[in-house]
Amino acid sequence: MDASRLTLTRNGRTDRRGFIAASAATCLAASGQTQADSPAADAPNSNTTQVLLPRDRVPVSFIIDDSTCLVNMGYFCTPQFATAWPGRAEYRKPWRTWPAEIPDDFVREFGHWCAEHGVKGKYSVVPYPACVGWMDRMLPGWSRRQLRDSLDLVRTLMLPNWDIHPEMISHTRVLDLRTGRPIEAINDGTMENSFPQNDVSVDHLTEYLAYALRILKNCDLPCQGITTPGGFGNHVKRKLPIATHQAVRDVFGASLPHYFKYVRQGEQSTEPELEFVGAHGDMSNVTVNVPAGTGDWYGGWQGDGQSEPDRYVTRDGQSGRMAELIQRRQPAVMLCHWPGMYCNGTKSGFQAFQQNVLSLAEHYGDQIHWMKVSEIASYWAAKQCTTIRPVPGGYQFDAVHATSDFTVQLDGVAADRFWFGDRKRPLNRVDDRRALKPGSCLLERDKLIVCVDLPVGSSPLTWA
Repeated sequence: MDASRLTLTRNGRTDRRGFIAASAATCLAASGQTQADSPAADAPNSNTTQVLLPRDRVPVSFIIDDSTCLVNMGYFCTPQFATAWPGRAEYRKPWRTWPAEIPDDFVREFGHWCAEHGVKGKYSVVPYPACVGWMDRMLPGWSRRQLRDSLDLVRTLMLPNWDIHPEMISHTRVLDLRTGRPIEAINDGTMENSFPQNDVSVDHLTEYLAYALRILKNCDLPCQGITTPGGFGNHVKRKLPIATHQAVRDVFGASLPHYFKYVRQGEQSTEPELEFVGAHGDMSNVTVNVPAGTGDWYGGWQGDGQSEPDRYVTRDGQSGRMAELIQRRQPAVMLCHWPGMYCNGTKSGFQAFQQNVLSLAEHYGDQIHWMKVSEIASYWAAKQCTTIRPVPGGYQFDAVHATSDFTVQLDGVAADRFWFGDRKRPLNRVDDRRALKPGSCLLERDKLIVCVDLPVGSSPLTWA
């Protein structure tokens, strides 16, 4: 929804979100330290130790933007954007003909289908969607019972498999936090998609993020991260991970905050980046920047577009951006906007998505692992910030961040039984990498592959 985020794809079309170069130099901290400066950069791996992908599979996830309870953001955002940016053709579409609501019946249909097929990802809940009403108070046009039921549906159906993010406060107008009302002027400088126009302090940015997070906390929706609406934060990119860290920790006490802002294209790496916000590369004070790897090729943010599912993955599984990333063995994170799933009641975007999920399952089912965005973030934090060192009779894992499905290959191991942590229960021996899951191990010649749930602190891997 913001021109500052429009970027050219390989075929010349434009995507809403921008991208940054995949470089460790972009890992930022208040001290200016980068990922490469940190002792975590080369700690985990050695000539005999290699951290693999989770379960030795490619992480796959689905990021949904512009979602919230009941409100169709395409319908309500378009006229507000038209006022701020009157010259843009996309804001002159016949938005009055679109439905004002994306009903809970569709949320229910979508959520159940995704649960049945193992789909996980991120689902935004805009706290004050397009200034229509407050998620934690009332939503004019809907009864309080309807709002409560909608929130309950998100809590019970979506939460188990989806991270919940605020997409800032309104996704349209910038709020004056002193009054809780939108700034009176309506222009490029007073819309969240391009906020802030000038440099602001970390404290000011933190306060704005925390305001959005507190509304979702009032709704009993836990958050470990945030999504930036459009070009939000483009002028303060160095401060955004610090503010995200402070706001998410202050409001929810999350140990490892993360955020979604960027889309990686072409040959750029789609691996998450650790942005150290503590002094001297303190590995416990990290914000994880998790990018998407695709554009939005379903129904678009207004829900009136033509879906192009083959751009994600073709029916034969041989081409498309998701196939490319899986074949490269890099995180494959799909992106869409919620109105583009519903498509003004036709559900054509959802149908295209279903086709893609089934194609991925058919052609790559034993090579991929569906994960929430927070799970991908925690895995990369553990991968970068865990020291694995040989000790008599095994190895010791010293972890700063916990994660599930932590998978490590160790060379030169010859033994029959293996234990991780508690010696009361040995690791389950499997015969194929496809069977790896937490609490299991595999011997391939003189290589030992271990998959465990990694806790914070020291854990021994021993054998006999």
